[in-house]
Amino acid sequence: MAYRWKNDLTQADATPKAQYMNRRQILAGTAGLGAIGLVGGAQAQSGLEPNTLEEITSYNNFFEFGTGKSDPVNNAHQMVTSPWTITVDGLVDRPGTYALGDLLTGLTVEDRIYRFRCVEAWSMVIPWNGIELADILGKVGAQSGARYVAFETVVQPENMIGVQRRVLDFPYVEGLRIDEAMHPLTIMATGIYGEPLANQNGAPIRLVVPWKYGFKSIKSIVRITLTDQEPPNTWAGINAREYGFYSNVNPNVDHPRWSQASERRIGGGLFAARQDTLMFNGYDEVASMYEGMDLSVFY
Repeated sequence: MAYRWKNDLTQADATPKAQYMNRRQILAGTAGLGAIGLVGGAQAQSGLEPNTLEEITSYNNFFEFGTGKSDPVNNAHQMVTSPWTITVDGLVDRPGTYALGDLLTGLTVEDRIYRFRCVEAWSMVIPWNGIELADILGKVGAQSGARYVAFETVVQPENMIGVQRRVLDFPYVEGLRIDEAMHPLTIMATGIYGEPLANQNGAPIRLVVPWKYGFKSIKSIVRITLTDQEPPNTWAGINAREYGFYSNVNPNVDHPRWSQASERRIGGGLFAARQDTLMFNGYDEVASMYEGMDLSVFY
């Protein structure tokens, strides 16, 4: 597997897949960085301990399956993920309802190791497999008038206990500005460690935007809409004081109910020291998109 790396993360920082091998390294160090390309240049972050694969797949937020961290792994197996279609509409040249395989045919699946930072101040490092969103938008013909991209999660009431209990106003929706969507760090993930996404991780396809809080990376997508208007996003609709449209990771702006200056790394143990949170989650290369904007109000 040829992972594209953040240059301060190694495979040892990602969750190892126990059934692959009884060792941390899957790739042979960083010797191949020049050939596979760097993804970013954030400052080094020490103290990262490897997670387990179980932690990636068992510690999740997916409110369609319940509000507890273990609810998705216990309930998401009921979701039907095949066949799967995605409706693409709005300001595109080739709108339509695409079978997932048809939408992705001809596009390159890449391997990316990204930090994942939840708004609840916990974090992981996850090795995703996915396709740059820009490639998908290019395939469907994003029009020049499109300023935003909106996303919608599947709703299967018969299979989703959280939908039955109306824990949120479903379907879950999210959105990005077009330049955020087209940034090469933004991917549509289809797997972890080269295997299809588990249902609780957003099967069969989800958004991953590593410099934003995790709730922006919407799961199990069934609709992509290009628009010239800022689209709604679920959590801002519930509480705009606590959740904003941008929601970039920012250690200098606290959540109204807790600090965002540090984070708890999943797998570090109950008494492990918290680690400092990095601006934009360490992905400094995105900073230019927000020049001239007040970063203190991006919640």
